[in-house]
This record gives sequence, C-alpha cells and structure tokens, in this order.
Amino acid sequence: MGIRARRVNNFDLFSSHAWYVPGVKGMFGLLLWFLLGSLIGGLIQVLLMAVMPMTVILDYGMIIVYPVSFIPAMMYASRKSQMNSLFEPGYKLTSNNFGPFKWWMIALITVFLTFGTMVTADLPNYWNFKLTTSIPWLKNFYDMFSEAMQKLTGGPFWSSFLVAAIFAPFFEEWLCRGMVLRGLLTKIKPAWAIIISALFFALIHMNPWQALNAFIIGVVMGIVYYRTGNLYLTMIMHFVNNAFAVIMAHVPSVQDCEFFRDMIGNNLYAVVYVLGVIVFAGCLYAFSRIPLNQERGNVDEIALEVEQ
Repeated sequence: MGIRARRVNNFDLFSSHAWYVPGVKGMFGLLLWFLLGSLIGGLIQVLLMAVMPMTVILDYGMIIVYPVSFIPAMMYASRKSQMNSLFEPGYKLTSNNFGPFKWWMIALITVFLTFGTMVTADLPNYWNFKLTTSIPWLKNFYDMFSEAMQKLTGGPFWSSFLVAAIFAPFFEEWLCRGMVLRGLLTKIKPAWAIIISALFFALIHMNPWQALNAFIIGVVMGIVYYRTGNLYLTMIMHFVNNAFAVIMAHVPSVQDCEFFRDMIGNNLYAVVYVLGVIVFAGCLYAFSRIPLNQERGNVDEIALEVEQ
C-alpha cells in the first residue's frame, strides 16, 4: 500500500481558521474586513433606529451590532484557511503549553496578572488622560466620547456585561491574538510580533484614551499567548479586565471614577500601586518559567498523521 499523509484536525472552537496565517499584509486585510463589518453594523443600527425606540437601541443595539463587525473578517479567514489547508501548514489558534503549571494554576496566575496589569497601567493611563485632555480639540472629542460611552454602558447591566465581558473577549481575542499575533509569530521576530499585534489591538479601539491601555494590556496578553499558545487564557484576561470595568460603571459610588486613585484616594494609592506592580512582575516571572518549544513561541503547528 502507498503511504500518504493527512492533517490531523483535532477539534477545537477555532479549527476552521487554523490554516490562514496572516503576515503584516494579511493583518491590514483583516483590518479592512473588520472596518467593513463595522460599517455594516452601523447601517444595521440606522435601520433599527427607524423601526425601534431610541432607548431600546441604546440599551440593546450593541448586542446585534458588535458581533456583526467581526463576521466579514471571520468569513474571510475561514475561506482563506480552507484554501490554504491544501498546500500550507497550519498553526493552532489555541494550544496547551503550560510548562510546570497545571491548567487551574496558570488560569489563576492569569487572573492575578490581569489585576496587576490594570493597576500598573493606571499611572501611564492617568498621564495620557492629562496630556490629551489638555489639548482643546481633543478635550472636545473626549467629552463626546465619554458621553457616548455613558450611553452604551448606562443601559441594563446584563446587556453591557454581555457585549463588553463576553462578546469582546471572544471576538477581539480571535482577531488580535488568534489571527494577527499567531500569524506574525510565524513571520517575524516574536518581540515585534507582540508589539505590532498590541498596536493593532489599540487601533481597533479607535480613540486615544482606550488606546494606551489597550496597547499595554495587549503587550501582556501577547506575552501570555507567546508563552502558552493558549487563546483561552487571553480571553480570561480580557474578560476580567472588561467585567471589572462594567461592574464599576454600575456601582453608584465609583461609576464616575476614571482611575484607581479616584476610587481609593491619594493616601492609599501609592501602597496599592506598589503592590500591583509586585503582583504584575511576579506573574510575568511565572510565565517566563514556561519553556519555549520553538523560536515562534508555543504556538503549535497542526500535526500530520501518516497512513499506510
């Protein structure tokens, strides 16, 4: 009998995209498809406004509009993956390289890392806010942005939580780590891949106030993905970060607070900040203990099974 090789496609949630491995050019292609999806989502919102009360649109419209923004990019990636699977290697969107840690241990470390990142990023975000709002035209833009965000998060808790803490971690991690970073890790040096993917993550937020925070946490999530290859861990980080923001936005005593110093006061801020940095550094050290299987990090190539 002849010998032939076939791809082993172990089932996972993202297997239909595993053979599309975009480089920098492909990253911009995905961005264009995302922007097209955002345009389609905006048109759907306009149509809904014509037939439904504005209060309903503000409270529930993003449940429909937000996922639509990603559908064209996901369909494009799936089609490219299907074609490439005939002649190119594939790379798993999520792998399980945890080194000396068990799954529950690395998940717990990831949660602590998220809070450490949030506290560590608070100070640069504060100075970014001070700098950008000192420019008159940016201050006007910020006021409009803030008003829009209040409308989006001021609706029912469950709808805000669904969009920000469930939809966003799934769709944005699929795009920014699962597609963009995974692809770049196979094309360019890992440090540049992590930085560029974090810049991409910041760019899709489309405003200078969320962009710096998105870049910082995007770099950290990039390191987590580089070390483990596990997309679910970056989704956990994204979930914890966004869930905390949504919960705080619905707590009357702190809903108008922009930064941790506003929540806890200046007296305790220094202590909390130092502790946050220590937690941040300790968790990153834990991830550094996970050995790398190859230069591109621990993103696993799809195996080939040889049959006779």
